[in-house]
Amino acid sequence: MDTTEIKPLSLKLKVFHVVRYFLASMARVFCTLYYGKKGEKLPPITDDILKQPAIEVARRIRNKEITSVEVLEACIRRIKDVNSALNCFVEDRFELAKREAKEADELISSGSMTAAQLENEKPLLGVPFTTKDCIAVKGLHHTAGVVLRKDVIAEEDAESIKLLRSKGAIIIGLTNVPEICMWWETHNHIHGRTNNPYNTTRIVGGSSGGEGCLQGAAGSMFGIGTPVQDIGSDIGGSIRMPAFFNGIFGHKPSRNIVSNAGQYPMPKTDLLNSYLGLGPMTRYAVDLKPLLKIISGDNANKLALDKPVDIGKLKVYYQFSNKAPMIDSVDPDIKAAMKKVVEFLNLKHKIVAEEKQIKLLQKSMPIWMTTMKNEDPFESLIMAKKGTMAIVVEIFKNLIGCSGNTLIALFTALMDRSGAPVGSPRYNHYLKLRDSLEKSFVDMLGDDGVFLYPTHPTPAPYHNEPLFKPLNFCYTAIINCLGLPATTVPLGLSSEGLPIGIQVVANHNNDRLCLAVAEELEKGFGGWVEPK
Repeated sequence: MDTTEIKPLSLKLKVFHVVRYFLASMARVFCTLYYGKKGEKLPPITDDILKQPAIEVARRIRNKEITSVEVLEACIRRIKDVNSALNCFVEDRFELAKREAKEADELISSGSMTAAQLENEKPLLGVPFTTKDCIAVKGLHHTAGVVLRKDVIAEEDAESIKLLRSKGAIIIGLTNVPEICMWWETHNHIHGRTNNPYNTTRIVGGSSGGEGCLQGAAGSMFGIGTPVQDIGSDIGGSIRMPAFFNGIFGHKPSRNIVSNAGQYPMPKTDLLNSYLGLGPMTRYAVDLKPLLKIISGDNANKLALDKPVDIGKLKVYYQFSNKAPMIDSVDPDIKAAMKKVVEFLNLKHKIVAEEKQIKLLQKSMPIWMTTMKNEDPFESLIMAKKGTMAIVVEIFKNLIGCSGNTLIALFTALMDRSGAPVGSPRYNHYLKLRDSLEKSFVDMLGDDGVFLYPTHPTPAPYHNEPLFKPLNFCYTAIINCLGLPATTVPLGLSSEGLPIGIQVVANHNNDRLCLAVAEELEKGFGGWVEPK
C-alpha cells in the first residue's frame, strides 16, 4: 500500500496552476470559435481488406484467397485518398514494395512451401506495414523531423524492421513525427502538421502521431512506433497517446525487450534506453501479440506470450485520476468508459476490481523529467549551436518565421537546462521516489494483476492547444519510468465524436496480460471505429 506523504501545494504552484487553467480555458474558447466546423471529411473505406486484422490478411494471402499485390494496392489507394487531408504519410517506397509483393505472390504460387510452412517461417508474408520517420528504413530518409537531418538517408534497416521483413512483411513507407520525437503534437518544419482522421482540426498525438493517424484511417495493415511518443517508439507515451487519439490499439512493451537499434535519437545511457521501447500499433487487438513476438526477437521467450491467460482469475485495480497539479481533470466520458469496463469485467468474469489512490502518481511529472535528464544538452540534437543564448536567439527567429526549429522543441531545449542537475541531491530524491513507486506497482500487480488507468485526461485537443496543457502526457510518461508494459485500448467515441479509451498496465514481462485484456475489451466494446 502506498503510504507516501504528499505535501500540500505551495502558494507559488497553486498560482501557476490557476494561471495555466485560465490560459487553457481561454485557448479552448478561442480554438472552438476559430476552427468551428472547418474539419475535412475523409472518404469512406472502400476496400474491405483494410477492415480485417493483419494476421487474417496474412492467412488469406498464403491460402491464395487474395494476393499480396491486391492488398498493397488497396493500402496505396487509401493513403492517396486520405493523405491530402491528414498529412500523415511522408515518404513512400511503393515501387520497391510492389516488386516485393509480386515476389511474395510468386513464392506462394510456386508451391515450394506449404501454407503451414509459410505460417511457421513467414507468418506475415505479403502484408504491408509502415513505420515512423525516426526508425531507420534502408534507402529512405531518417530525419526524426529535424531540419538539420533533412538529407540523412538510412543505410540499413532498424533491428525491428529487419525482424518484420524476415517474416515476410513489406514496408511501404514512413509516417510523420514531431521534431526530434519529443512532443505530443505531430508537427515539424520538414513535413508540416498532421491532422486527426476523426476531426482534422484536432491533433494526432506524438511522437508516433503520423503512424497512429494512418492506422486510424486504415492506410496500412499495421505499424511500428516508439514509446517516446506502426512499429512505434515510446519514452513518454509516444505509442499509447497516438493510439488513444486515433482510436486504435498500441502496446508499449516491458523495458529492454524490443531492441532500439536503428532508432534516432538513440538513448546514450542504459537508464534512458530502458525507458524507450518500440512496439506495435494496430486496429485490431489480435494483431498485437504476433507482432510483439516477432519484434522481440530472442527476448520473446521472456514474455511467455503463448501462455494462456484466464481473464476471470486476474486481479484488477484501477484509478480514475492522479490529481497532479498543472494537469487537466480527467474527462467525464473517459471516467464513464472506465466505469463501464469495471462493470463489464464484473458481469462477465465476476471480477471485483479494486479502486486505488496511489499518491506517488501525483509526482509523475517531476519523476519523469528527472529521469529524462541527460548530461548532453537537448539543443545539440536540433541546433548547430549550443548554449542558452543560442536557444533564445533561435526562439526569436522562430517568432519571425526564420527558424528551422519548432517553438516547442526550442522551449524543450530551454527547459532541459533547468531542473535538477544529474547526480544532485534533488535528482537522487526523485530517482528514489521512482524506485518506491515501481516497488508499489510490482507488489500490487504480482504475476496476475492489471492496472486500469487513463491514457490521457482528455480526447484529442485542437491543434496547438497542447501548448497550454503541456504536462497532460504524465499519465503515459510515468509508466515508461517504471518500465512496465502497457496497452492502450479504444473504447468508442466521446460525445464530441473523438476516440476515447484507457491503458492496461501489467507487471514486468507480463505483457500477455495486457494483450489478453485488450482482446477481451475489444470483444466487449467494439475496438476500432471507422472514421466517418
